[in-house]
Amino acid sequence: MKFRLYRLSVWCGVVVLVAFVVAFTVLGKLTPPVSPQASAQSVADTLVRNRTGILWAVVIMGVFVPLFYPFAVVTSLQMRRIEGGWGLLSMVQLTTAVVAPTGWLYPLAVYATAAYRPGRDPQLVLLLSDQFWLTYVGVAVIFVVNVAVIGLSALLDRRANPVFPRWFAYLNFVCAIALLPGVFVYAFSSGPLAWNGFFAMMLPALAFLVWKVTMIVVLLRAVKSEELEAAGQPKAVPAI
Repeated sequence: MKFRLYRLSVWCGVVVLVAFVVAFTVLGKLTPPVSPQASAQSVADTLVRNRTGILWAVVIMGVFVPLFYPFAVVTSLQMRRIEGGWGLLSMVQLTTAVVAPTGWLYPLAVYATAAYRPGRDPQLVLLLSDQFWLTYVGVAVIFVVNVAVIGLSALLDRRANPVFPRWFAYLNFVCAIALLPGVFVYAFSSGPLAWNGFFAMMLPALAFLVWKVTMIVVLLRAVKSEELEAAGQPKAVPAI
């Protein structure tokens, strides 16, 4: 039962990823982002057109985003194996992962507030739209620490059968660097570091997708290796 729950927790990450794509891309139509230089009326018109989708996007995320917590916990439990108990890295991963669901749901709720009343003053709609994009893109920098400590734990693993493959450490470091430029959206309203720019939005989004899919595969492998160890069969799980 324990390892069934672990695997179920990993698959929760798949559910959250699908819900995220549906909410932000299909329903909310937030890809590609509106321009930071768009006029208040243009932004207001966009929200009126997409009003229903935006409101349902919040509902979808509200229902499914809490499933990220089991995924975060099982990640820390695997890191705990590396540290031989709860340690700095596993605890930092857990505490920073707690921020992720709020970092998705709260900004989207702000955007829904802007769309909720179609007749709202366009300047107020613009203000709420700015808050959504600046928060949604800008606070992702917190996740840099989360990804980096996972990579560090994989790099420091000295077990005969490592929990995570060594290459996964370097992938996490690359993804952490790719997520970093998002914080610069507060200083730029145009160019690659604006919220619709390549380095602030597109690159981090791609890095997160690669990291998330890889994390799911690697975690399933780690849970399987722990199950074999618990059964007294410390066999290496086939490499991926």
